[in-house]
Amino acid sequence: MRRSGGLLPTMILVSVVLAGCGPQAGPPTATTPAATATTPATSAAPSPSVTSTPPDGGATATATAKPPAEGAAWMTFTTADGQLAFDLPAEWSVRDPAGELPEGGGAFAEVTNEAGKPLATLRTNMATGSTCMEKYPFSEFESQELPALAQDGDVPRYVFETRGDATAPGPADTPAAAYGITTVEAPTGGSACPIFHFFTWPPTAAMFGAFYNPENNVTPGAESLPYLEQARKYMDTAEYQDIRRMITSLRPAG
Repeated sequence: MRRSGGLLPTMILVSVVLAGCGPQAGPPTATTPAATATTPATSAAPSPSVTSTPPDGGATATATAKPPAEGAAWMTFTTADGQLAFDLPAEWSVRDPAGELPEGGGAFAEVTNEAGKPLATLRTNMATGSTCMEKYPFSEFESQELPALAQDGDVPRYVFETRGDATAPGPADTPAAAYGITTVEAPTGGSACPIFHFFTWPPTAAMFGAFYNPENNVTPGAESLPYLEQARKYMDTAEYQDIRRMITSLRPAG
């Protein structure tokens, strides 16, 4: 997959190994919400409180996410292994893009919008590892703790953040912006390690998010702007508001 200005970086930007990705007897299947045992999200989730941090390191500000459009239909999707659930707009779809699951179970689902553009990927039962060899300029657009996913006192958080800028490129010599769930603490100072959007989830780790890609995350009126400015402008779109609501709704099923 490519985006303007170079190759779209992978979600990890560090060394990551899937835990024995291979076929198994009767693998669970993720399909569209209408085809699974889902239930309508009849009441709108409360607008989450999120913390926005200006890229210049100034004082943080607390903002409230825009509520979904009145009367918008949402559905609840439960992963095929029955471990996790999240809410999403009824017109979006969930599918298994590779037809494979990590050995030993887990979930592998991709969320796409009405046009079939991928917006976020959920994977569980992942083995991860990272080495911080170099740091890059960063900004953290917003952050929100997700206590429902806490494991042994470790509370992950939803973030939308960037690495690199016009004067100091990020990994792979290109700026990067990504939204997702992480257990990595918020960076301090003027630089940060590569983006690492993984969180602890039995038996190993999981991910739910994506890199901002102008080809998928369409940002009206931003085509002529630099990549990182497009990413910040994307935060004002209804689609991004729905993505954030979807990802932050992730919770244990049942």
